Amino acid sequence: MSREHKNYINKIKKYNKHIIFYQIIILSIFIILWQFLTDIKVLDSFIVSSPKKVIITIYNLIKTNNLFIHINTTLIEIFISFIISMLLSIFIASLLWYFPTGAKIIDPYLTILNSLPKVALGPIILIWFGTNIKSIIIMAILISSIVITINIYNAFNNVDRYKLKLIKTMTNNKLKIYRYLILPSSLHTIINNLKICISMTLIGIIMGEFLVSKKGIGYLILYGSQVFNLDLVLSGIVILGILASILYYLIFYIEKIYEKNTH
Repeated sequence: MSREHKNYINKIKKYNKHIIFYQIIILSIFIILWQFLTDIKVLDSFIVSSPKKVIITIYNLIKTNNLFIHINTTLIEIFISFIISMLLSIFIASLLWYFPTGAKIIDPYLTILNSLPKVALGPIILIWFGTNIKSIIIMAILISSIVITINIYNAFNNVDRYKLKLIKTMTNNKLKIYRYLILPSSLHTIINNLKICISMTLIGIIMGEFLVSKKGIGYLILYGSQVFNLDLVLSGIVILGILASILYYLIFYIEKIYEKNTH
C-alpha cells in the first residue's frame, strides 16, 4: 500500500470518527437539556418523563426480569420475519424476472399493495391467523417483503445490458443467465436491501405487537400508553431505538465484509 493511499484511508477514518463524535455530542446535549428542563419544571416530567426516570424504569424492568422477556420475544419475531421476507422477496423477484409477461400483469397489483396501509389489513389478519405470533409475523412480512421484492426485481432488470448481450451469445438458457449473471450482479443490491428489510420488519413487528401481543417491546409501549405511564412508554421507545441501532449496524458490518471480500 502506497503512502498516499494510507494517508487517504487515515483521512477517511478521521472523518468518520469526527462524524461519530458530533453524533454523540448532539445526543448528549439533547439528554442533558431534557433532564435540565424537567428539573426546573419548564417541562412536566409526568407528560414528557425524563432521562433519569427512563433509566430507573429500565432498571426496574431488569430487576423484575421483565425486560429480557420482552426483548427476546421481539427479537425472535424479527429474526423469523426478516429471514422469510428476504427469501420470499428474492423468490418472487426471480419469478417476475423469469416471466416478464406475468410481471407486467402483476405490476399494478404490487404497486397497490405497496401503497396500501398494512395496518388496515390488521383485522383480516387477526381473523385469518388468530391472535398469536403468526399474525405478528404475517404483518411484518407484508410490510417488508413488497418493497424488497420491487427493489430486487428492478436490480435484476437493470443488469448491465452489454454483459447480458454477451452471455446471450453463449447461451439462451434463462436459468443459466440468472445463475451466472443476474443473481451475482444483483448481490450488492440484495445486501443493501438487508438494511431496508430489517427496519421495515421492525416496524411490522411493533405494529403487530400493538394489535395482538401479550409480550414484546410493542406490547410494553402499548401497555404504558393504556395506563398513562409515560415513563414506561419512553423506556420502550429508548429500548426499541437501541435494538434498531444494533440490528442496523449488524447488517452494516455484514455489508462492509461483503464489499471488502469483493474488492
